[in-house]
Parts: sequence; C-alpha cells; structure tokens
Amino acid sequence: MSRVGKRPIEIPNGTKVAIENGVFTAEGPKGKVAERMLEGIAVSIDDGIISVSRENDSGDLRSKHGLIRALLANAVTGVSEGFVKELQLNGVGYKAEVQGRAVHLALGYSHPVIYELPDGIDVEIDKSNKISVRGANRQEVGQVAAEIRSLRKPDPYKGKGIKYVDEVIRRKVGKAGATAG
Repeated sequence: MSRVGKRPIEIPNGTKVAIENGVFTAEGPKGKVAERMLEGIAVSIDDGIISVSRENDSGDLRSKHGLIRALLANAVTGVSEGFVKELQLNGVGYKAEVQGRAVHLALGYSHPVIYELPDGIDVEIDKSNKISVRGANRQEVGQVAAEIRSLRKPDPYKGKGIKYVDEVIRRKVGKAGATAG
C-alpha cells in the first residue's frame, strides 16, 4: 500500500468538500479548487476525514494512489490556508509594481515587461523588491512564479535577475587579468 496514499486527510473548519461526476471540489476562505478523479481510485468522505483507496494492486493504480491523495491534500490545504511562492529582484534599477491584474517589471530591458495575472492568483510586492505570489491552487502558484522568474533568470556572474527567495545562485568567477609570463 502506498505510504502517502493511505494517510487520511483532515478537513479543516470552514472548508467544504464534495465529489460529483468524477470531480473533487474543495471550497474555503481562500478560494475554490477542483481536481479530476482517476478511474480505479476511490475517495470517501466521512466525519471530516478524506480517505483514498484503490481497486487493485496493478502497477498503474499503485503509482497514482499517492498522487491523487497528494493532489487532494493540496486542494484542501490551498482553500483553507493558501500557498505562497516568494521571488527576489536583484539588480540596480530592477523594480516591480502591481497595476490592476498585471505586474509591471523594469528588468534592465529597453521596455517595461508586463505580466498579466491569471484568475485566482494575487501578487504582493514589498519595498525590498520581494514578490509574493499567492493563491489556492499550488500548481498555478508555482507556474506563475516560474513564469515571472523566466522573464529575467539570475545571472551567474553578478547575481542580477529574479530568483526564488530560498534559491542559491552558484556564482562563477569572471575573467582573470592577463598575466605576463
């Protein structure tokens, strides 16, 4: 049995979950998340506990048992607490600001870069150029953070660019001066 798949998921107060037509939906104070269920995986909800089981021990179902449980746990956690990815802007003149549903970034290019935010994702920017991407869907939060980071990846020589807060940039040594032989 899957170690991840057999762990129960507790439903926090203020969170509603339902399964209809093969779609698991969780709704809470942070939003609403829906996950499509797979054939052969059974999900039961009773007394504030979600449990996931599989029909048989075929290799395909065994591999997806833990996956479905993790996706459902992320949905429940997302609608009750939410997910956050933090990015850091490094570089002289690099700045960002939120205007409506778009993030306007000055990244050293000759033009400002505008990133449109999808529904369900919020971005906050503090004075120290730290960008916080927030949302209920873990996959969407990670995807938006990765897309913003890809607008100006960190430079290995000077460290300029957009990086995750917990990311360590391996710095390269620049050119050594010419030595007389």
